[in-house]
Amino acid sequence: MASTSSLYETLGVDKSASAEEIKKAYRRLARKYHPDINKEPGAEDKFKEINAAYEILSDEKKRAQYDRHGDEMFGGQNFHDFAQGSANMGDLNDILNSIFGGSFGAKSAGSRGGFSFSSFGGGEGFSGFSGSSFGGGFGGAQSLDTHSSIEIPFETAIQGGEMSVRISGETVKFKVPAGINAGEKLRIRGKGQKSGAQSGDLILEIKIAPSAEYSREGDDLFKTIDVPLKTAMFGGKVEISTPSKSATIKIAKNTKNGQKYRLKGYGVQNRKSKILGDLYAVVNVVLPDVDSLDEDVKAALQKL
Repeated sequence: MASTSSLYETLGVDKSASAEEIKKAYRRLARKYHPDINKEPGAEDKFKEINAAYEILSDEKKRAQYDRHGDEMFGGQNFHDFAQGSANMGDLNDILNSIFGGSFGAKSAGSRGGFSFSSFGGGEGFSGFSGSSFGGGFGGAQSLDTHSSIEIPFETAIQGGEMSVRISGETVKFKVPAGINAGEKLRIRGKGQKSGAQSGDLILEIKIAPSAEYSREGDDLFKTIDVPLKTAMFGGKVEISTPSKSATIKIAKNTKNGQKYRLKGYGVQNRKSKILGDLYAVVNVVLPDVDSLDEDVKAALQKL
């Protein structure tokens, strides 16, 4: 005999579960079975069932309707079997829309499971089983996520900070984690499209503006520094600025153009390991203006 509470069983909660408990259970299961994450056979079908169950139980009117009639609303089948068989009857979204839109009880001897599903489209309507909006739409599901892109300053990508973006007339603030890479995506909860009591997320793809001072390779930074010819030839010290603080480099005697000096820990912090990369100062030997040299110096250089 079919269960009278299979919708609750689909989400793994009791019939007495609160709205918050139902939401938490849905999010946990949706993450587990989302097809972008779970590649096992049947994961996509399970994801559809989870979304559909949540769409019903998160709506007070639909939940009350189901609590009154139980699985008789699905022709006496448990919800899993009903959802599996819906592929032969039409779109699951339309079918549930018909059932919960006021067609419950319209029995027909020739219909599947003892109910007629021919009068689709009435009643309250399903706006798409979006839930917490992981982004994909399956079986007619409509994502409420909003996708966009934003270019952030090079320095903000390195050090992190707060930024804002204008979406649908609303200014949305968000935090940029230090060490973010171009192409990464930031998810801002609840700032996507809205449907009834549900809201999707705003997903921002990160682009990073070029820097006139630095180039970046992974967690390491590269910066060209000007070194006077005298310092390059005879050695000395050069002070440079870095994203975190100023630093002094000891230039060795006979330093060549293009030579690199490594400043350990002055690069970008890795988001996972939290280890700082390095900064490489690339030497650009600055030649003096020959016309500004004393005659004896010019003569000595020409002789050499």
